[in-house]
Amino acid sequence: MIDKECALCCAPMVCSAGAPGCWCEQLLLDSEASRALRAVADNCVCKDCLGGYAQGSPVNGRLSLRVTVAAALVLLGSLLLALTIGPYPIGPVAIAQGALSHIPLLGVRSPLNTVESAIVWQIRAPRVVLGALVGGMLAVSGSAYQGVFRNALADPYLLGVSAGAGVGATIVIAYAGGTAGTELLPLAAFAGAVLAVVITYALGTSVVGSAGGSGALILAGVAVAAFMTAIQTLLQQRQTQTLQAVYSWILGGLAGASWHEVAIAAPYVILSAGVLVAHRRVLDVLSLGDEEALSLGMNVRRTRLVIVAAATIGTAGAVAVSGLIGFVGIIVPHTIRMTVSSSYRAIVPLSLLLGAAFLVLTDILARTLLSPAELPIGVVTAFFGAPFFALVLRRSRVLTL
Repeated sequence: MIDKECALCCAPMVCSAGAPGCWCEQLLLDSEASRALRAVADNCVCKDCLGGYAQGSPVNGRLSLRVTVAAALVLLGSLLLALTIGPYPIGPVAIAQGALSHIPLLGVRSPLNTVESAIVWQIRAPRVVLGALVGGMLAVSGSAYQGVFRNALADPYLLGVSAGAGVGATIVIAYAGGTAGTELLPLAAFAGAVLAVVITYALGTSVVGSAGGSGALILAGVAVAAFMTAIQTLLQQRQTQTLQAVYSWILGGLAGASWHEVAIAAPYVILSAGVLVAHRRVLDVLSLGDEEALSLGMNVRRTRLVIVAAATIGTAGAVAVSGLIGFVGIIVPHTIRMTVSSSYRAIVPLSLLLGAAFLVLTDILARTLLSPAELPIGVVTAFFGAPFFALVLRRSRVLTL
């Protein structure tokens, strides 16, 4: 037996292995109690952690009201700031009053004239709302992938989402121009992304058997992404006149967003994000490894399939209307992990809020740095994401594959 301190409360404890995640052999719990305990005390079963569990108050990973309110205020502030910035200046107080005027029974009168109202609600608001939806989805999907695959560098494009969406978009841009192509582009990108992930999952699970395995799925995703990229390159070479349009979509952007794009993405984002938030405790268990999750009575393969499907469908719906925007699923979850908590009970919901705020703020930079021209938003996220990726890689002691 090896003496160690609890990673959560620093109290002394005795464990059989001495590694994070080990269990005290003096305790005998049924699988249901063990699963519930692990969800709230994910590194320890010392007396203090057990006491917190018995009282129904987790000692680690609990998302405090103060942190939640702070994240919500950051999101609201970023939304309001994005609505005020543009060639036609409109103050935040006027925009806030204009928004409150749409709420019945408040009796607030909008100070915006007809032109200002059209600028805010028909031009800026759709772009801001779409940015929030896409950013929140990419961030929460990144956190889910990192928990499922136990890989610190996993992001929403891990299973070929970006490559599949790129193929779908390239086909439409190259062979269906005009209004028909514009209408089909989101659908084709979504279909390509989902198809790529279906192939990846079928290949990965056929290799590892019934229990599932993160390493095989990751490698299958790499293979499928490479194949999809080859198809996309072939299509581009055969239709060279569409190269600029294809690359513009690949680099991502929210310019020209309308409420139509918001309506396309919103159902996928809301449903998928809801599933991932509901599985935040399960992600804490999965992050410990398949064997331990199986020992606690979890159906690992089915659970992984549900989480991966939700993350992928939501991501596909987001990138279908925004293009490929990278690194959001790396930057936001890891920032939360380093500053707030390492538990997915906190990381997942905070990623949803702060991911939305991050992309809205990033879009402000994209449309103001070279004003009146715009940078592709994917370029801006890559500018921040590449060094952040290197930082995470340096801090990660082990990358599970």
